[in-house]
Amino acid sequence: MNDIALIAVAGLIGGTMNAIAGGGSFVTLPALIAAGVPALNANASSTVALVPSALASAYAYRHDFQDFDGVRFRDMASLSVAGGASGALLLEHTPQSLFNVLVPFLLLFGTLAFAFGQQAGAFLRQRIHITPRMLLVGQFVLGVYGGYFGGAVGVMMLAAWSLMTSASIAAMQPARNLLNAAMNATATLLFVIGGLVFWRETFILFVGAFIGGYFGAFYARGIDPAKARLVISFLNAGMTAYIFWRTFAR
Repeated sequence: MNDIALIAVAGLIGGTMNAIAGGGSFVTLPALIAAGVPALNANASSTVALVPSALASAYAYRHDFQDFDGVRFRDMASLSVAGGASGALLLEHTPQSLFNVLVPFLLLFGTLAFAFGQQAGAFLRQRIHITPRMLLVGQFVLGVYGGYFGGAVGVMMLAAWSLMTSASIAAMQPARNLLNAAMNATATLLFVIGGLVFWRETFILFVGAFIGGYFGAFYARGIDPAKARLVISFLNAGMTAYIFWRTFAR
């Protein structure tokens, strides 16, 4: 019962975070690990539980997608799907013992990307010119990361896109939602086929995330995005520190 409550609360918090600013997997993944789910299966189960809300967000933005300068949106979507499939297959062939060691560092990388990704994108844009071909290659790499782990991949996409376009973050949100959903849905299909999903825990997580996402979206309009991102960044850092302790200090 304690594990059920832990996972349900994590889903509630994770769904709320995703609705407001993203980063929900930084809570759901550590919660599944704390509940006894092996790290590799916890990563797959977290992705599966959160993908319905990602698909719902993509559907809500279905009329707002647009091409980037010099890059067709359908090419970005195709590379996201291919990258997501590649990342999921790579995860399936990663030994459990190796992934246990990788998880804290993946969380640390994602935490830093979530906290500083937008600033890094703006900094690099002043110094680097990204061609359309480079953006396509980068999108495939992000798809691989999204399929394999996915923490803060949405923020990383926004940072990468900011290198080649002057579009506002708000204008990029429809593309971020669809491409994030594309890579995660592809990974979900392969995780299910590969038998990586712990269905009981995944269902509990999904219910909590659905409720959290609904109320998070309802209240998000009245929340300062910068303050929300700061709070979530501190929460991500805390969860990352916990996983480092659980992995190396116990």
